[in-house]
Amino acid sequence: MEEELENEYLRIEEDIVAALRTVYDPEIPVNVYDLGLIYCVELTDEKFVTITMTLTAPNCPAADFILEDVRMKVEDVEGVTGVEIQLTFEPEWNKDMMSEEAMLELGFL
Repeated sequence: MEEELENEYLRIEEDIVAALRTVYDPEIPVNVYDLGLIYCVELTDEKFVTITMTLTAPNCPAADFILEDVRMKVEDVEGVTGVEIQLTFEPEWNKDMMSEEAMLELGFL
């Protein structure tokens, strides 16, 4: 029983990451996860998700769109009971936070 529960949480976490990889900043052709904008994803025992994230810039014109897209796509993950997004600018985002795939896509490697 405990192993089944652990497997379900692992599946939900993987599905959350997959969902986050479908959210894009409209100005950058890389998803928010690989851009390094997602700092933390916490999943409670009740399957409530808290995401701590940032944006590429505090005055990002697409901020509302991106945050709403993250919330909607993570809420759609099977098993998730709710989502809270905590926006932070500490630490400030920089290109070193990107995955290798994102750096390749944007020509930094």
